[in-house]
Amino acid sequence: MKLRWDIFCKIVDNFGDIGVCWRLARQLRVEHGLQIRLWIDDLNAAQTIITNLDLAKNQQVCEDISILHWQEKADFSGAADVVIEAFSCGLPPAYLAAMAQQKSKWVNLEYLSAEPWVVDFHGKPSPQANGLTRYFYFPGFTESTGGLIRERDVEIGQETNHENTLKISLFCYPHASIHDLFTALQANNHAVNVYVPATSILPQIADFFGAETITAGDYFTHDNLHVHVLPFLSQTDYDTLLRDCDLNFVRGEDSWVRAIWAGKPFIWQPYLQDENAHIKKLDAFLELFYAGFSENKSTREVHQCWSAEHMSIDIWQSYLEHLPALKTYTLQQTKQLAKQPDLAAKLVIFCNNI
Repeated sequence: MKLRWDIFCKIVDNFGDIGVCWRLARQLRVEHGLQIRLWIDDLNAAQTIITNLDLAKNQQVCEDISILHWQEKADFSGAADVVIEAFSCGLPPAYLAAMAQQKSKWVNLEYLSAEPWVVDFHGKPSPQANGLTRYFYFPGFTESTGGLIRERDVEIGQETNHENTLKISLFCYPHASIHDLFTALQANNHAVNVYVPATSILPQIADFFGAETITAGDYFTHDNLHVHVLPFLSQTDYDTLLRDCDLNFVRGEDSWVRAIWAGKPFIWQPYLQDENAHIKKLDAFLELFYAGFSENKSTREVHQCWSAEHMSIDIWQSYLEHLPALKTYTLQQTKQLAKQPDLAAKLVIFCNNI
């Protein structure tokens, strides 16, 4: 009999939480033959990722995965063998009671981080008052962590040469310095094509070009800057876009990991946190990922400026000067990380050994 796994997902920023949970659910079902139920609190937001989701149904099957609307009136009586609590979302009291009766294995899937302390806390147990033990599972970039989401058939990007035209994908949080970036890009020595999936940054783009409204399919140009507004892409189409571009601006967790597998240079914007905790996460990643890159000063500066909401033309030009070397280095790092076991495989082994 197939083991039953439940994944609980509370959607915070529309894309990252559900993006990670949906990829994980599909991989556990397809590659490990598990019976998966995915509990989602916001079906409307989830539909951007799971495009065939029927908002009128509280329970349905998509790609052989049972999807349930996580709401107060839901039936929480039947707990799974393994329960994945995504990103400390909290579990319903009624479901926790069912877990205690079922003696479920309980794993809290944490956010991805390259901070050194992650290694010390990965896999640690936390006994609960109801008799269950809650385990903390930390994704990461080293063998001592929980790994990165990577399907068996993931297509690793290849180094490409688009000659004098620079192709960039732009996916970021609305507080990013889009105006500064576009100002720097339009002063570039060669043509720059920017591809922007339709998200919450469209008003900032409209403001830059003096447009009243902006929708998918629109095209704007100024000097050497050419901006193409795309519809919100499926995960498959977005992964293809990342592989096809020379440089990718990504945010949060899901697009960050996909940019790594694309094998192309990327600029990551971490999720904004109190007391600048996101800057610590950024610095830890930069130190780890670019440790072997001789020109990492420009890479560090451009990342820090992007997260600090200011991008100067000088820093941007310095970064572009090192882009050819960065392309080679990033692809090398991607291939090294791809040699490690992936998150789903390590998670299954971890749960089997609890």
